[in-house]
Amino acid sequence: MKSLAREAWNKGRFFFGHKLSSVQVIVSYYLLMTLIALILFYLPIFRQPGSHVPFIDMFFMAVSTISVTGLSTFPINEIFNEYGVVLLEVLFQVGGLGIMMISTFFFIISKRKVTLKQRQLIMTDMNQPRLSGIVRLIRTTFTIILGLQIFSGVAFSLYLKINDYYDRWIDALYYGFYEAISAVTNSGFDVTGHSISPYANDFLFLLAIMILIFIGGIGFPVLMDVREWLSHRFSKKLSTFRFRFSLFTKIALLSSVILFVGGALVIFFLEKNHLFSHMSMTGQGVNSMFYSITTRNAGLQIHDLNNFQTTTLMIFALLMFIGCSPSSVGGGIRTTTIMIIGLYLFAFLKGERHINIFGRNIDREDVRKSIAVFMLSLIMCFSCVIFLTAIEDVSLLSIIVEVTSAFGTTGLSLGITEELTTVGKLVITVLMFIGRVSMLYTIMLFIPKKPSNSGYRYPTEKIIIG
Repeated sequence: MKSLAREAWNKGRFFFGHKLSSVQVIVSYYLLMTLIALILFYLPIFRQPGSHVPFIDMFFMAVSTISVTGLSTFPINEIFNEYGVVLLEVLFQVGGLGIMMISTFFFIISKRKVTLKQRQLIMTDMNQPRLSGIVRLIRTTFTIILGLQIFSGVAFSLYLKINDYYDRWIDALYYGFYEAISAVTNSGFDVTGHSISPYANDFLFLLAIMILIFIGGIGFPVLMDVREWLSHRFSKKLSTFRFRFSLFTKIALLSSVILFVGGALVIFFLEKNHLFSHMSMTGQGVNSMFYSITTRNAGLQIHDLNNFQTTTLMIFALLMFIGCSPSSVGGGIRTTTIMIIGLYLFAFLKGERHINIFGRNIDREDVRKSIAVFMLSLIMCFSCVIFLTAIEDVSLLSIIVEVTSAFGTTGLSLGITEELTTVGKLVITVLMFIGRVSMLYTIMLFIPKKPSNSGYRYPTEKIIIG
């Protein structure tokens, strides 16, 4: 019986013998990890003595952790102890790097063979277009991300102790590693009650945090490309091979830089005579850059968001809706999606039929996917805003920020998360989960594996547009 069950699982059969697609298997894995996180959160070893949290709030926390969002309906430092925070750091790896990346890396170091089925699941989990080089991508990315967390954790610990942020080395190590892991995985959970506001005037520390957030959200294939480029550039072997960055890397970097610079400039001019008015020009610039990058996925903050202007908060909501690059630790519609839509509109206004960039033509299927992801994400978030406005007794602006924060797996809030009704919390939970697995895969859960082909086409007829 056990052998039959194992064979059925290996073939991907589940629920009444229907064969699951790779997307369905990956979503099932994340649901399973959410359940495991929920069970672990209830263990006394990770909890403060006498702490009690309703089931819906703990379920909310489990989803928020696995999706590395950062939203919470209760003060984390009042419910979880030090072991609980370490548990969160471990779960950040699962949610940020992906279940298949972590499991495959252990397969690699144990020298076990990665099967074709596992490669397909890895390709799906990491949103890759092809199987070739997938294991090498796992090995390189995991090494870079883990090494970066260890290096930055040690550096942060030394920095916090030397600059007298903490009196004891154990505290400096504890918070130094947490801030490093939180920044790289873009988790944004506040385990102290004041996020990183104590470092608001430490520009060097904020710049380091921004670099880690950028690396975590730029996309794993980009890290792979940069690593290969550095290896090729500094290789001592003579080679006639000319290294070329992939189109994905170029678009991901360009869109991220545009969003970062554009967001920073808008925030600077909106707040320089408001919240940032008491700061020096350098302080205004650093704070503007910090919020430009943290709103696109990290969720770390150094001010109470309620102190920002309404227009600035709407810009935050827009940045959270866009999110990070695909195949990264982030959520949202992703940077490449908004970039392709922008290129499509630009080509349309110029009267061009093809979308070209960096000497390459964008595939029409990618354009269709981008438009579908954008429109369905916009409809979903808009519908959730309308629904929550009807059932929650909070401001419209707070709901917009909460919804986009959940979908973008950012974690920023105007403080209404704890006040939400049970139904409201469930809505935000669904948004966080969809933001983690991506809207594209959510769509693929409900479309047939084999597109229908009726064998005929109807006559084409023009209609009036606009």
